[in-house]
Amino acid sequence: MSPARQISREVFPFLRVHTDGTVERYAGTDSVPAGFDPETGVLSKDIVISPSTNLSARIYRPKSVSEGRKIPVVVYYHGGAFIVASPAEPMYHHCLNRLVREAEVVAISVDYRLAPENPLPAAYEDSWAALEWLAGGGGKVDEPWLREYADFERVFLAGDSAGANIIHHLALRRCRSSLAVKIHGLVMIHPYFWGKDPIGLEKADGARKAMVDNWWTFVCPSNEGCDDPYINPFVGGAPPSAEELGCRRVAIFVAERDILCDRGKAYYRSLARSEGQNGKVRVELVETKGEDHIFHLFNPDCEAAAGLFDSWASFINHE
Repeated sequence: MSPARQISREVFPFLRVHTDGTVERYAGTDSVPAGFDPETGVLSKDIVISPSTNLSARIYRPKSVSEGRKIPVVVYYHGGAFIVASPAEPMYHHCLNRLVREAEVVAISVDYRLAPENPLPAAYEDSWAALEWLAGGGGKVDEPWLREYADFERVFLAGDSAGANIIHHLALRRCRSSLAVKIHGLVMIHPYFWGKDPIGLEKADGARKAMVDNWWTFVCPSNEGCDDPYINPFVGGAPPSAEELGCRRVAIFVAERDILCDRGKAYYRSLARSEGQNGKVRVELVETKGEDHIFHLFNPDCEAAAGLFDSWASFINHE
């Protein structure tokens, strides 16, 4: 390797950065086109949300939904540690097709900008911009599928890993703003929360703790490190409360063998304590035994994945 192409930082298992500034991703770069999926009967297409920032999304709907029928809206934010993946990555495209079929929803999968080319908070700002775009709802969004089929009284935010982290911050921001979009519920799958001091599984697995530390300090090299408020919701004031999220229902999915599992449970316990205080928000925890992080994406045909999608669809359609 020439001197100009020496590796300056390795961020396993996602990418490496060379001394000349080149970013070499070795995960999350595959893509599939939008279109009709015959297996699920779901249509999808790519749309532009903001030409100025090149913010786009992939939107999905059931082909069989009758004209004029209003169905729930799911705004989805993918995972990938803020550095890899997109709505067009095969496992995310298949995931959204399956969700739309099983829950019978319109889904919008947001293609936010990635670090390190676009350092945080670019991903959060793009994700917020997608909500601002959606806030022109009720027939005002210039998107035919939303005008025709979207029930703007049943809007859900959903995401896995980094995407679940994003929707936590979006919900807080929306609740403190005047943004005219009502969030009915949140679906947080294996949320990417972290912290400097190890808890639970992290104490016995120093290698994975160091790996996740490296992910976060790469995308957010702040003085707070892994206790930055973006990644650790328990710093900087009172613990997170259900009422702060400004929605009626929250579902948190965790996987028993996931290094992030204990953080997700701690987040759930914090919301559940406040749920009992105000009685306005219903908070649910769904734990999958024997599985690891985003297993439903890596092994979508397993029995546990079927259970996760069933719980997800039931949560959305529960009145």
